[in-house]
Amino acid sequence: MDECCVQLWRVFWQIRTGVVKILTLRHCIGRVQLFLAHGGSMDDRKQALLTERRARRFSRRWLLRGLGLVGLGSGAFALTPARSNSYYDGPVSDHFDGVRFFNPGGNNPEGFGRFLKWQLTSRAEAWPATFAPQADMMPKLSAEIQGNVQVTAIGHASFLCQTGGCNILIDPVYAERASPVRFAGPKRVNAPGIAFEALPQIHAVIVTHNHYDHMDVGTLKRLWQRDNPRFITPLGNDTILRDEVGAIEVVALDWDQGMTVAYAANSGAAIEIIAVPTQHWSARGTRDRMHALWASFIVKNGSTTVYAVGDSGFGDGRTFQHVRTRHPKIQLALLPIGAYEPRWFMSTQHMNPAEAVAAFQLCGAERALGHHWGTFQLTNEAIDAPPKALALALQASGIAVDRFVPSWPGVKVQAGIMRIKDW
Repeated sequence: MDECCVQLWRVFWQIRTGVVKILTLRHCIGRVQLFLAHGGSMDDRKQALLTERRARRFSRRWLLRGLGLVGLGSGAFALTPARSNSYYDGPVSDHFDGVRFFNPGGNNPEGFGRFLKWQLTSRAEAWPATFAPQADMMPKLSAEIQGNVQVTAIGHASFLCQTGGCNILIDPVYAERASPVRFAGPKRVNAPGIAFEALPQIHAVIVTHNHYDHMDVGTLKRLWQRDNPRFITPLGNDTILRDEVGAIEVVALDWDQGMTVAYAANSGAAIEIIAVPTQHWSARGTRDRMHALWASFIVKNGSTTVYAVGDSGFGDGRTFQHVRTRHPKIQLALLPIGAYEPRWFMSTQHMNPAEAVAAFQLCGAERALGHHWGTFQLTNEAIDAPPKALALALQASGIAVDRFVPSWPGVKVQAGIMRIKDW
């Protein structure tokens, strides 16, 4: 089950929780009113109170059961697979069967029954309303090697990549919630590392896939209205962007396809952006699963290469080996390290920190930033679990902790120099 269904379920559950709270409040008020208004003896009041309580319990039980049945019934209908692709009409390939995209390694999303088991039988760790990392969990990157790409962490999986006079945003999300609605769903617990108003002119926007914590249509609309950037995204997502953002300039890429962005003001050299395979899923709703492709991206400017992974399971590691073969000498990898518990459910779509370290070794990057943690609670682990687990995984692999560090909103890194700025 992909992240979209997780977010939709949490929206439904928050609505149900709100109904429970309203019913509980009305119940308490009713008890006070009944006690004060009833004119009989104490025994009469107790008997009336007992009768009223039973009636309320009966009505509450059946209302909640009704909500549950409506939710499950609509969910079962919505999860019925569509017979045609909603966004893409193209030739069959080694990762597209004519209707749906798929992972060549055979790692498919979990079913609805397993999703319900997760939601109903496990409990997520509580997150604070606001969060900032402690200094001891955030080691600094090292090495003094010149480079020509600066990357700034905005938060979650959002980054600003600046090189050769070109400003590129990766998965920009400025919404308060990673959700299809504004009033419910995973809520942001820290501010973006760069305020939207402080962003420089944006020339290009990379959207790795269509889950709500990566494709924020509200932010994309604001960017289009302000800067008219070029959007770059995997196959099928261009249809979503045109439908929801408007008549925009968007390029859709298959795996291992690339394009150039000619905004290099100083040198005149073009920036190369290439979509590469990654193991994940896609959905905006519950009837369009796997209808649009997902990808990671390579950003190249001369001798400097950044490997940006939005979301990825580890699988058998083939995607990271593939990237290393085609794109050797990666200076900086942006690797997800969060949203991974419980493993029996999340392992096919999200790496844990130990797998991220294995991916770091397989892709051959010199340094890495770990993202996708500490901003939106999508899964069960504690808010500070990913950086702690990352440190342990690096130690177990014999890798210096300053080669792969957790990112944080506002961190600026120079690919090549690998120096933290404005920490």
